[in-house]
Amino acid sequence: MNYNLNKLAEDGQKKSTYAALKSLLELIRHERSTLLLAFATIIVNATLNLLGPYVIGHTIDTYVVHKQYSGVLQFGGILLGMYVIALFTQYNQTKLMGGVGQRLLYTLRNAIFNKLQILPVAFFNENKAGDLISRVNNDTDKLNTFFSQSLMQFVSSIAIMTGAGVFLMVLNPKLGLVALVPGVLILIFTQIVSPWVKKKNAINMASTGGMSAEIQESLGNFKVIVAFDRRDYFRKRFGEANDKNYKTAITAGLANNMFQPVYGLFSSLAQLAILMCGIYLISVHEFTIGLLVSYLMYAVNFYNPLRQLAALWASFQTAMAGWDRIAVILSMDTDMVTIDNSAAETSTALIEFRNVHFKYQNSPEILHNVSLQLERGKTYAFVGPTGGGKTTTASLIARLYDPTTGTVFLDGKDIRSYAPEERSQKIGFILQEPFLFTGTVKENILYGNEAYKDYTNEQLERVIHDSNLESLLAIFENGLETNVTSSGDSISLGQKQLIAFMRAVLRDPEVLILDEATANIDNVTEQLLEDILNKLPKTTTRIIIAHRLNTIENADVIYFVNAGEVIRAGSFKEAVDLLLKGKRVS
Repeated sequence: MNYNLNKLAEDGQKKSTYAALKSLLELIRHERSTLLLAFATIIVNATLNLLGPYVIGHTIDTYVVHKQYSGVLQFGGILLGMYVIALFTQYNQTKLMGGVGQRLLYTLRNAIFNKLQILPVAFFNENKAGDLISRVNNDTDKLNTFFSQSLMQFVSSIAIMTGAGVFLMVLNPKLGLVALVPGVLILIFTQIVSPWVKKKNAINMASTGGMSAEIQESLGNFKVIVAFDRRDYFRKRFGEANDKNYKTAITAGLANNMFQPVYGLFSSLAQLAILMCGIYLISVHEFTIGLLVSYLMYAVNFYNPLRQLAALWASFQTAMAGWDRIAVILSMDTDMVTIDNSAAETSTALIEFRNVHFKYQNSPEILHNVSLQLERGKTYAFVGPTGGGKTTTASLIARLYDPTTGTVFLDGKDIRSYAPEERSQKIGFILQEPFLFTGTVKENILYGNEAYKDYTNEQLERVIHDSNLESLLAIFENGLETNVTSSGDSISLGQKQLIAFMRAVLRDPEVLILDEATANIDNVTEQLLEDILNKLPKTTTRIIIAHRLNTIENADVIYFVNAGEVIRAGSFKEAVDLLLKGKRVS
């Protein structure tokens, strides 16, 4: 399955704005009552504003021309009342839509984050973390801005523009046609240019995501950059990303701002045409001064919203470009599904590979027709050259990936039939570079472990003692309350591995996978781990992936992994010879 967001976005760029908007509105259908109330206030506000020019024209022709100033004062009071009511309706619509915008932002970010939780590891291999962060933060905020600030202005402008167009046609159909022709030209121009504007905004957002990814990657590896004195490399990479973002932002800005001057030109042409034709109609007694004033005001009410729509339409295109980037994630689904529970086969093997083939996206095959059995309670070592497929084999055992073809069995059942929580309870996986969360040692070793989540420190320390882990906990200065940061700067990499080790052992797994888990710890601590492993329940199956020979010497069975094959070594000496030669064995 293709999980590359940029590639999927390119494939889906032909999706219409209407289809994108329809799918977005589906996401906020629970806000329907609030939106309807907001739209009702818009109609009231638009009606009051549209009645104003008619009242003014009537007042001029009826009272001003005849110098009846009492009527002028009376209708002036009526106009004031109308505009005060319009003020309150506009405030209410702003308040209502501000709430909708914030709730949309909350809903979208939750939806994206929840979707990310179910996507497989392959998705995160295909996409940069910085770009995902940009989609969660930046792109959702574009939608929030549009809904909370622009949508009501957008709808209000359309309502006033439509009402003004009706008045223009009703008051004088011939003059109305003259007034509305530039509006038709504006509509044609917008239809032609909008797809191009949306595309430029999408490119700019992609470059913003790329720059965010570059910053995240560079800062995450800043120690290495400093150690090798390659700040120039950091500056060059950031400079290239920043330059690309600058150029796309300039292009997007020009695209977004081209509507307003064009709309302004057509608006001025329309008012000039109305004024010329109106003066002519007055001269032939087919029009009155008050009616011409009203007409010009309705023309302003028609074309001023169009000018606002010029800016709002650009905002709308930006929001839709952001929604396209968000929708790509929300439309995804994992191919790591749980299949119907299958009956267990009678087998002595706890783990079995049956004719397993595996390859990553757009890569050559890593494992080719691998079949093996791992029995309960034994220690297995996987050795081989770097890139030979050791970690891939372990990842298939833990179901971080599914085989391209073939089947992995756990305790006689297809591993795909286990629910994720049941599988993770049975299989403990200690990575070479484990990830820790900001918090304490206690919070990190209890992560995902429901059995001890409500334990006090004293209760947990007893559990740790019973699990023979107290020697590892003693390495930390403040024990369970030792502070840990997600970057790991507060503790060493070796200490991070010890926390991951305790986290896995406390879950009492049936299978414990150690992927170079002792690579960053000293010999004394490594011996402590060895003692703890030896004291695990006799039924626990241990799988060790290592380059250091002393870590595999006591394994019951050693497998040599290279060039797509997993071969059982006849002895420790044979495994060492294969590892040192690093050659393929038939």
